Amino acid sequence: MTISEYVSKMKGGAKSPPAGPVHDLIWSWFGAVIGIGLCSYLSSRYFEPRDLSLLIGSFGASAVLVYAAIKSPLAQPRNLVGGHVLSGLAGVACYQFFGETIWLAAALAVSLAIVVMLVTKTLHPPGGATALIAVIGGPKVHSLGYLYALLPAGAGAVILLLVALIVNNLAEHRKYPEYWL
Repeated sequence: MTISEYVSKMKGGAKSPPAGPVHDLIWSWFGAVIGIGLCSYLSSRYFEPRDLSLLIGSFGASAVLVYAAIKSPLAQPRNLVGGHVLSGLAGVACYQFFGETIWLAAALAVSLAIVVMLVTKTLHPPGGATALIAVIGGPKVHSLGYLYALLPAGAGAVILLLVALIVNNLAEHRKYPEYWL
């Protein structure tokens, strides 16, 4: 392959998809408000006073998938919950083994999370951030050890899922999930 051919692959060529209908925008907004709001409320009210959390940054990206891209394979329940839990485990393991060299632990955490999600058919892009947070999240996150994979990663993902099941099925034209396993 020549350099010109290689560079020409980066031009793309497909047309951008159209914007969704207004009613989908409203349902997506509503789901995200409820899902992230519930995680935030429970975190501030019950978990943070106990030096725990139920909210991590990667849930923002998960909300985009489970409330706005509900037909995507990346948004299905197995991917949402499995992706966060397995990536959390990968991130904690990399921090525990390589945490003295943060740049290495971070790189290994994200790359290991990707491999684990691919092998287990739980690919959920926010899982990469969940793994990275396990490494760079600071002393509070590090003190959780492997519990981080269950709380906040797993429990928060389950809350987002429960809200997605309720909100996405309220509208006649929406159906979630496409499949479970």
